[in-house]
Amino acid sequence: MQYFDTHAHIGLIVDDAIEQLIVIQEARQAQVARLVSICNSLHDFSTVYENLKSAANVYHAVGVSPSEVQNPGKGWVQIIEQNVRLPRVVAIGEIGLDYYRKFGNKNSQIELFITQLDLAAKLNMPVIIHNRDAGHDVRDSLKDRLPPRGGILHCYSEDAEYAKKALDLNLYFSFAGNLTDRNARNLHETLEILPLDRILIESESPFMVPADYRGKRNMPKYLPLTARFMAEMLNLDEAELSARLWENSNRFFGLPEK
Repeated sequence: MQYFDTHAHIGLIVDDAIEQLIVIQEARQAQVARLVSICNSLHDFSTVYENLKSAANVYHAVGVSPSEVQNPGKGWVQIIEQNVRLPRVVAIGEIGLDYYRKFGNKNSQIELFITQLDLAAKLNMPVIIHNRDAGHDVRDSLKDRLPPRGGILHCYSEDAEYAKKALDLNLYFSFAGNLTDRNARNLHETLEILPLDRILIESESPFMVPADYRGKRNMPKYLPLTARFMAEMLNLDEAELSARLWENSNRFFGLPEK
């Protein structure tokens, strides 16, 4: 049995390069065999990438998140174009919209989002999408701009009705530790109506810790707790679910299963 953590902010868990590799090692011991390190900031992507260069089971996403809309940096488009050529860079992300924290204004966020969707299409890359209190505008942006290789609605937070409409697009739905909250009815109802081949799992570490570790900093090694909860909800054997999630994750990122 093995798991693929499709979204982990390794650079936000710990700063030290050796400690970051320890995080990866602990994840492997917990059967998290692969993970995608998400670009928390384009400004520090290179540092985290270099720190994890020796970890062959770690893949990377690079992009400008909505939190950086006011300061993406000079030549940021060219920086992304250069970095996607690096080994094991598998996606543009995370990108999207966040109206909860009101980074910049809505128009500037939408412009940044659309620019990166078009860039991903040009570079033939999939995208990892952040959505917080911006579901309508995210869906509108994706209708005409979702790259051919599709995208992940990461840390899914909308309801089942939203998911039904989003299924018309080439999107996967990724669930994090908040799924284990017994009161997260919107997530539970969504999970139950989704085709199994469109479901992914993520730690979203250091955020969204599973309920059993509430109050602690989340880690990729806790991912199996979310998987077990998901398996119970779907009435599946955990090994069967693990195999399906592994297959889905590798298919999305264009990776071999072995």
